[in-house]
Amino acid sequence: MANRFVLAFAIVIALAAVASGRLVAPARRAQIVGGFPIDITEAPFQISLRENGRHSCGGSIISPSWIITAAHCLEGVTEDMVSIRAGSTYKEHGGIIRNVVRLVRHPAWDPVTYEGDVALMELESPLALDGQTIASIEMPEQDEEDPVEGSKAMVSGWGKTLNRYHSNLVLRATFLPIVHRNNCQKAYRRSNTISNLMLCAGFFEGGHDSCQGDSGGPLVVDDLLVGVVSFAIGCAKPGLPGVNARVAAVRDWVREVSDV
Repeated sequence: MANRFVLAFAIVIALAAVASGRLVAPARRAQIVGGFPIDITEAPFQISLRENGRHSCGGSIISPSWIITAAHCLEGVTEDMVSIRAGSTYKEHGGIIRNVVRLVRHPAWDPVTYEGDVALMELESPLALDGQTIASIEMPEQDEEDPVEGSKAMVSGWGKTLNRYHSNLVLRATFLPIVHRNNCQKAYRRSNTISNLMLCAGFFEGGHDSCQGDSGGPLVVDDLLVGVVSFAIGCAKPGLPGVNARVAAVRDWVREVSDV
């Protein structure tokens, strides 16, 4: 399976290199675009966040009782409206459902700037982690150095695909290169400040990205949860890498709230 991932990423890099992309000015977002279907065993930490029983966002298991997601996914909702599906490749069936009893948004969360776009959800009862279809994912330590620019990151979810032949009823993933904060800020110079609480990933040529419905989901490098899908402008548009909440910037807060 690892060989399959490496091959897929190599093909993506090659295709992107052929395109004549330039950094362009942006104008706001956050499905997997340009990706491939995967089994839940390839991302057993992935969950579907449900609002009133319908998929709305992604999230990641960090312990049997705690999920990390994006704060904007919880705007206007209360605990009684939220549940999660874990352990299933499929968006609408399989796995197990857990209700949520506590929502905690990061104190820096700003719905205008998307600063601090991360939140924690405590489950009504713990998940049984089997290490195959349901597993927790490790996080970097507080202020740990970001992956170097170009590092291979995987993003996954059940969001839009922008291709009617690519079903989002099954879990999909794509590989993206990490983008240095300075280069990401150049891309968003007209619309957003890319702060220390953010981490960017994507091809400047476009074609591969997360999209609506993937928000809150995992951005993973070397089996570490380095980012939480937050926003972009459009989906997989040239010159506009995706922006993620930077987990290393909020690690102490996660530990303080969840004891994880």
